[in-house]
Amino acid sequence: MLGNGVVGILAESVNKWERRAPLTPLHCARLLHGGSDSTGVSRIIVQPSTKRIFHDALYHDVGCEISHDLSQCGLILGIKQPKLDMILPHRAYAFFSHTQKAQKENMPLLDKILAERVSLYDYELIVGDNGKRLIAFGKFAGRAGMIDFLSGLGQRFLSLGYSTPFLSLGSSYMYPSLAAAKAAVISVGEEIATQGLPLGICPLVFVFTGSGNVSAGAQEILKLLPHTFVDPCRLPDLHKVGNDKSAHASKRVFQVYGCIVTAQDMVEPKDPAKVFDKADYYSHPEHYNPIFHEKVAPYASVIGRFPRLLSKKQLQELVRKGCPLVGISDITCDIGGSIEFVNQTTSIDSPFFRYDPLTDSYHDDMEGSGVVCLAVDILPTEFAKEASQHFANILSQFVKHLASAIDITELPAYLKRACITQGGELTPLFEYIPRMRKSDTEGLSEKSPNSLSHNKKYNISVSLSGHLFDQFLINEALDIIEALGGSFHVVKCQAGQSADAMSYSELEVGADDRAILDQIIDNLTSLKISLRLGKVQQSSLKNGPEPKKKAAVLILGAGRVCQPAAEMLSSIGSCSSSQWYKTLVGDDYEEQTDIEVIVGSLYLKDAEQIVEGIPGAIGVQLDVMDHASLCKYISQVDVVISLLPASFHILVAKPCIELKKHLVTASYVDNSMSMLDDKAKEAGITILGELGLDPGIDHMMAMKMIDQAHMRNGKIKSFNSYCGGLPSPAAANNPLAYKFSWSPAGAIRAGRNPATYRYCGETVHVDGDSLYDSATRLQISDFPAFSLECLPNRDSLVYGDLYGIASEASTIFRGTLRYEGIKIMATLSRIGLFNTEAHPLLESGKRPTFREFLFELFKISCEDPKRSLIGEKNIMERILSLGHCKEQGTALKTAKTIIFLGLLEQTEIPDSCKSAFDVVCSRMEERLAYSATEQDMVLLHHEVEIEFPGSEVTENHRATLLEFGKTEDGKSTSAMALTVGLPAAAGALLLLKNKIQTRGVIRPIKPEVYNPVLDIIQACGIKLMEKCD
Repeated sequence: MLGNGVVGILAESVNKWERRAPLTPLHCARLLHGGSDSTGVSRIIVQPSTKRIFHDALYHDVGCEISHDLSQCGLILGIKQPKLDMILPHRAYAFFSHTQKAQKENMPLLDKILAERVSLYDYELIVGDNGKRLIAFGKFAGRAGMIDFLSGLGQRFLSLGYSTPFLSLGSSYMYPSLAAAKAAVISVGEEIATQGLPLGICPLVFVFTGSGNVSAGAQEILKLLPHTFVDPCRLPDLHKVGNDKSAHASKRVFQVYGCIVTAQDMVEPKDPAKVFDKADYYSHPEHYNPIFHEKVAPYASVIGRFPRLLSKKQLQELVRKGCPLVGISDITCDIGGSIEFVNQTTSIDSPFFRYDPLTDSYHDDMEGSGVVCLAVDILPTEFAKEASQHFANILSQFVKHLASAIDITELPAYLKRACITQGGELTPLFEYIPRMRKSDTEGLSEKSPNSLSHNKKYNISVSLSGHLFDQFLINEALDIIEALGGSFHVVKCQAGQSADAMSYSELEVGADDRAILDQIIDNLTSLKISLRLGKVQQSSLKNGPEPKKKAAVLILGAGRVCQPAAEMLSSIGSCSSSQWYKTLVGDDYEEQTDIEVIVGSLYLKDAEQIVEGIPGAIGVQLDVMDHASLCKYISQVDVVISLLPASFHILVAKPCIELKKHLVTASYVDNSMSMLDDKAKEAGITILGELGLDPGIDHMMAMKMIDQAHMRNGKIKSFNSYCGGLPSPAAANNPLAYKFSWSPAGAIRAGRNPATYRYCGETVHVDGDSLYDSATRLQISDFPAFSLECLPNRDSLVYGDLYGIASEASTIFRGTLRYEGIKIMATLSRIGLFNTEAHPLLESGKRPTFREFLFELFKISCEDPKRSLIGEKNIMERILSLGHCKEQGTALKTAKTIIFLGLLEQTEIPDSCKSAFDVVCSRMEERLAYSATEQDMVLLHHEVEIEFPGSEVTENHRATLLEFGKTEDGKSTSAMALTVGLPAAAGALLLLKNKIQTRGVIRPIKPEVYNPVLDIIQACGIKLMEKCD
């Protein structure tokens, strides 16, 4: 039956209020009449229903068949789960099953699904690449819940002795449409604006928590009333004004107030010296104290929901102090999670219960003390027509795949992930469910001897909260525990009831080795979940000293850049790193981790030379083309740094994903790497690219300036960025004023890439052949002694999008810096010295000399008797006469360069040179190399012009890095190596300490990366300067 193109629509049978339909008659018409080849649907059979929002006749009119019998259907769609006896074998079903959370009440359904060998798709699990649900009713829940609560609020205020306009408002289901319900709310708002609200219930403050669709829908309804939104910090002042006793008793208030609170308003760091950090809070909630009950709740009339907003004890204290709280609207119906005393669901026809905190009692009426609570779990069905239309708009796009698929391998990734069972078995993503079921928690205490984890020597209580089930994080958590030889016991489990609600699970985790237990906890912290830890309990006997934690980093590539990275990582744990390391890790300082560094190179000698004198570092022979060997070393470490050529990164990234190890590179993130984003996220790892100098520090310095400007409501008017690796002034002692610390080929090729940038609103394109000629002089005000030129660097406009300034900046320019004289390179190019085609003279049996080859390019006969007299003047004149250059000064400098490079020497050209490009590269590599005592220099400079609304004055911000190579204890380190190696090492360190929470393929353009990396490299001695005019 699977894939036969016949679709069935269930009659909803579990809840009397469920009137929604997965497909509307209009969507059925489109599927049926769009052609089965296009839509995948040949027939639609609809079970008759007298309560469905769309009558059976409407389906029949568009060509659907009406029948109780769905046995001919390969795909059967519903909203909520059907009765067990309605499930047919060997079919595909799609509905909200809630089975993925392993809740006991839903397990009979799962058992029936497995027994009938059904393919089960759960709408809740259809998520996009960003992890967000693609199909949901969230906004409708928010809208209906808010209207229902306003209606109940009128009844509650009446029981307290106040008549309000809310009393005329009905429940959402009483209106024929969402528009009609909104019109009723608007009428209530008009009455508030003209007649006002009694002072005794004012200020009437609605507190919204969360930023998802549910909260947005609720806010949408509130905004139909006369309202003002206030910041949480203004609530005390608002409350003070509202309770002014000098005001007349008959005074009225003509608006309501809204307040949106975030995590920052709910908790504060335990350490008063620290500021709130969202990423840190979600990773280490134990470092924060709750403040919502002190800072927000005392001034709230109505509260939405957020994990652990209020406990019973906190509410008791608030009530004793006269808190104006009237009710709780738990629209997501997060029972026992958000608000401790919301312990039950309610129905549409009886949506409220009353909780009295002073007596800890529950009541079904609106009379008496306490707060009223709404916790309806099917709110969207109150707007059944609009909710169904919204849902079907999305679901109909998936039906083609579901109706025609025989096997899930034929489906797109987002539908594969939503398949819980197939052919009588759980799909791999849901293999955790039997493990959850096996750990029966009823009657077992935290210290039960029957607990699996208590068979282990070391045990710890671990509380997990987050999107454990809808994002499969519980699967990863249990895999981590078992893969490392640990055991677990589920003490408690509460599943969120919507996309916005968090789930909560308390586990008892055990291991026989303390280091293994520590590793389990470390790996769990890499997941996108909040983690609370109890104290480690050791069973009986020995209590030896705990070993210091040891982490490992693999650095691939033994070039010059490797050494600073290896030295910095190996220094962790030493006195030299203690101060900045303490700043980085904060409260974790006492658990400082020693880091073992493994440097892998194709040649063992190179690796051993790099690690010589570096404590805790070893060199190994490693060929990245040998997949088995590469996997062997990656499996032994926590983070990999690839300093190999960019083309090799993909070979490293794939095993990092397989083995779930983070990866750092200093190269550009190309398309092949970007395509690994989903797989990296699924593996729970971060691939952090472009973390060197350029790209790397340039990104971070730029984004810091741009983000700071945007935080001040400024707009970027122009952005100019310049970067260059140059000889120090003392080492710029040749006609080109340039030297190479590696092969010149890459630098020459880069000088022939086309470029695009924006200048004063106009887009400028520069052909690769014209790039050198486009060089312009540049004067940096902070360094007037430097005579510099800059070339446009590839496509600058890409960075407008990357930095979020494409729509505001009229100038976006990125340039490469060189000392003056770069037009010499343009002349050399026109002479033909950069041609990469094989040259006939170099293919003959007899090898020519450099002079003979130059004569060939200059079209000078070797029989010319004056050839021995050729010199600067002759070469200059030849260049001018052949039209390679129009300026005599540039022609003379080019002649000096040719002579300096030895292109007039009567020495045979090596056999390895097959083209003019090979010839000039070999000469440059020899003649333009750094001597043992010479140093290089790195100069990075950003200029940003910022404009602000209402001001004609702009601000000019500059950020500069100037770094020189160093020689210490006879060992030289180039500025380029420092500025590429140290950021890469800093990124690895942050990943080791779980300070970077984002997973997938990322660049260092977010504060969670660039702030700590910039801090670390400055602590390591790299100087960054910022100025503003």
